[in-house]
Amino acid sequence: MVSNKHWAPTASVEVGEVRQSETGAWVVSGRLAPNGTCPECGTSSRQRHGWRRRRIEDFPAQGQAVWIELRVCRWRCLNSDCRRRTFSDREGAVATPYARRTSRQAQLLGHMAHAAGGTPAERLLRRLGIRVSDDTILRQLLRAAQVVPPRARIIGIDDWSWRKSQNYGTIIIDLERRAVIDVLEDRDVVTCTDWLRRHPEVEVISRDRCGLYAPAARQGAPQAEQVADRFHIVQNLRMAIEEQMNLHGRATGRALLSDADNISTAQNLLKSRLAHRKSREEIFKTISVLRQQGLTCSEIGRRTGFPRRSVAKWLQFETPPDRKRAVLKRSSAWYFEEYLKQRWENGIRSGNALLPLIQERGYEGSLSNLQRLLAGWRRAEKEEQEGPTKEDQVLAPVRDPETGHAISPVIAAALCIKPRGRFTLEQARKVEVLKEGSPAFTTMRRLAMRFNGILRGRKADPLPAWIDDAIETDLAPIVRFARTLNRDIDAVRNAIEMEWSNGQAEGQINRLKTLKRAMYGRAGPNLLRARMLPLHHTN
Repeated sequence: MVSNKHWAPTASVEVGEVRQSETGAWVVSGRLAPNGTCPECGTSSRQRHGWRRRRIEDFPAQGQAVWIELRVCRWRCLNSDCRRRTFSDREGAVATPYARRTSRQAQLLGHMAHAAGGTPAERLLRRLGIRVSDDTILRQLLRAAQVVPPRARIIGIDDWSWRKSQNYGTIIIDLERRAVIDVLEDRDVVTCTDWLRRHPEVEVISRDRCGLYAPAARQGAPQAEQVADRFHIVQNLRMAIEEQMNLHGRATGRALLSDADNISTAQNLLKSRLAHRKSREEIFKTISVLRQQGLTCSEIGRRTGFPRRSVAKWLQFETPPDRKRAVLKRSSAWYFEEYLKQRWENGIRSGNALLPLIQERGYEGSLSNLQRLLAGWRRAEKEEQEGPTKEDQVLAPVRDPETGHAISPVIAAALCIKPRGRFTLEQARKVEVLKEGSPAFTTMRRLAMRFNGILRGRKADPLPAWIDDAIETDLAPIVRFARTLNRDIDAVRNAIEMEWSNGQAEGQINRLKTLKRAMYGRAGPNLLRARMLPLHHTN
């Protein structure tokens, strides 16, 4: 037998009657304690001043809505010295003031909104017997997210994209609790600095090697130690190796070009890009010739190694299609190219002198970006005055003897940093061919294995010697990578010796992207933050 006490939302409610209305909903009539306690002086009183009925929605029963009609009394305070003359019953255990549903139902709405979002939670709750709109569900979630999360000692910080290559936000993770602390609307240095200043308890900051969060950490949390992400360090090394192997041409694994067509000068990235452009032209000519012979796109793909769709796309053009370039922004020095050329012709050649001039016009980038633009202009002037310093060097692509295809720079870089014990027979054969055909690969392979040993050994003492040896190789991408490590030496040392990394941040960003796409990209920063933060009652 089910008694009236089973209908009570809390033990403090005394149920008087349970009935079913004409619409099928259950109505539970109840009242609170037979006396009241003044919240001001604590005096108990049984003198009633008046009463009212409060109607609150509770959990459904048997698929029908349940309404609680509470008899809320107003009492007289018997203490003559108290400022209050009357006071009302406190039903905080049942519902918050002015709420239209019980606290436990509001908690359920917050759970559903956090897990499923607005519209899916609305559909599911209707099947359970709770009729509520998606806007109400999301408002309950936003109220629950206003609770301040606990303080964090060790955090990870990373960026994520609102729209790729356009707008970015910042996510902050508590690495000890493995939970999101905050989601910032942008990735501006000032915003991150202000957030860190509001949290002086931070002791360790794990970040990637982007130069954006390093100054924010130095300014906002000078007491904290910075830790560079080990994954991004290894990734930067692989990209440097790939850039060096690009000097052998970028045929991407297809044996289409002659050795003499992959032209590059020593350690010159610009000439490597020109060689890549010429390679694309030769590839386009080869595909066009095969098409004129009457071959289908599938047959051309089998002969050249290109995907059929890529072949069909290229055949739609009369010349090789140009790569799409991003729209210039104020963070790029090229945005102010015309003004910089005027100042350059007027004799202002120093980057330090030109930087404040373009900053007055809205430049948001760094001095190093401006220096790279000016360095290209200086090289062009020097070549016009003195001519080329030495003849172009022809680097033959390294080919796999089994297939005759050139080994792509991407594959060469991946094999360069991979330990020998994890090679397959085919990969081991390619590494031996790369060592024979490229002395630079042999040097980079030796440096990469030493660097992996330093990372796995968790000892940073050999790092300065490794940086010196990498700089002495005269391989421009490797030298640039080593100098970048030297500029961020403290964070790299901490990455080697400490256990913290940004892996958790990357995982939370994947979850954020899933939630953002599930909400069709319409979620603002407050709602996205509410769904990313853990609910306070689940901590």
